[in-house]
Amino acid sequence: MKYLTVRDYLRRLIADGLGVGQAIPSERELCARFKVSRMTVRQAVDALVVEGLLERVQGRGTFVAQPKVDLQLRLVSFPEEMRRRGMEPSLRVLAADRTAAPHHVADALDLPTGAEVYYLRRLRLADGLPMAVEENWVPVGLVPGLLDGETTPSVYDSLTARGLPPTWGEDMIEAVQLEPEVAGHLGLDVGTAGLQIRRRTFSGDLAVDYAVSIYRGDRYSLWVPVSAPGPTLVPSRRRTTAPSRRSTQTQAHPKEGTA
Repeated sequence: MKYLTVRDYLRRLIADGLGVGQAIPSERELCARFKVSRMTVRQAVDALVVEGLLERVQGRGTFVAQPKVDLQLRLVSFPEEMRRRGMEPSLRVLAADRTAAPHHVADALDLPTGAEVYYLRRLRLADGLPMAVEENWVPVGLVPGLLDGETTPSVYDSLTARGLPPTWGEDMIEAVQLEPEVAGHLGLDVGTAGLQIRRRTFSGDLAVDYAVSIYRGDRYSLWVPVSAPGPTLVPSRRRTTAPSRRSTQTQAHPKEGTA
């Protein structure tokens, strides 16, 4: 098919050094070069837009897109994960406090409603680019003094230091449209697609952290390894009456997500 020739040509241009933010040849140039219609050229460009290699900017043209980060679900901190990928992590603290756990948080942490928890809300960045808005709730009784220092701690490091290393977790993943506040933090338009991950993290059978993270959809693609069915990972204290957790959960197996 003719569009494949155009698509492969554009892919080679990118591989050979056409940099992020640079424009690809115009439709007219591509039509003349390959003697094809504009519809064929658009089909080729559409395929690369779907792949995440190109992005269209209304009124300006089509440009090489910023590479997406493969979001692999592992129980490691955001800074550690970004450094593994050769990126420099940073954060901005949006909120850090002790508060009473609302019902949905208490249920996720196997606590009574109103139990005292630490609440952290942070903007995560990589190489200066906003990547995600994260919220964490941690039982105060598990990590006394979590917010006493001058800097906001790594939740996972703090839990590990107190003998509660994260050993496994469960994620619920869904596509969302960014609301005004989150869109503002991420530098995106309201209603842009985002990826929301709600995570319960366990140390053994003890729920130690509940997190809700919203990642920008234009910079992440989700990578999930799959395997043959095995024993379901369910902590002994887990409540089995919550239908929302039975239907759409993705299990993140031991030793590897972010906090």
